[in-house]
Amino acid sequence: MTSQIETALYGLSQLFMLPVLVVIAALFLYAFYVLGSFIVQALQRRAGQPAGFELRQALRADPRISLGELEVLAAQRLECVRIATRVAPLLGLVATMIPMGPALAALGDGKVADMSRGLGVAFSAVILSLIASAITHAVAQVRRRWYAADLLQIERAVDEALPYELLPEAAR
Repeated sequence: MTSQIETALYGLSQLFMLPVLVVIAALFLYAFYVLGSFIVQALQRRAGQPAGFELRQALRADPRISLGELEVLAAQRLECVRIATRVAPLLGLVATMIPMGPALAALGDGKVADMSRGLGVAFSAVILSLIASAITHAVAQVRRRWYAADLLQIERAVDEALPYELLPEAAR
């Protein structure tokens, strides 16, 4: 009975290998997409272009928006990046562990080439997932700081009852 359960669990875990690898590849590509958009936004912010200041753009589009709503908007804009930051290493671990069983079995059978192939997939997956996580984490941290600074400047302007048009250029 125990061997049937072990066989079933082994077979079930092997079913997840392809979907996990596909998601890791997607997260890796997503990380570079996020990095590219981050670089564009950083350049826009440095040049003082309004497009680089998302929360201020939202306030300009709807001057009645509250600070709480702007905070929710900032959290929504960070949500996908933060999820990718946390999920990528977990999937990397899964992608490492799934081929370890067959690799160890191949080692026990003296099939070193099969073991090597299994370990190659395992380590490649974890490396890509960690790179994706590192990129998305860095972007999330800097954007979080940007949003906090923007919210602070908007809050100061609201406290001083300045209309958006009278905000200092750095705050617009």
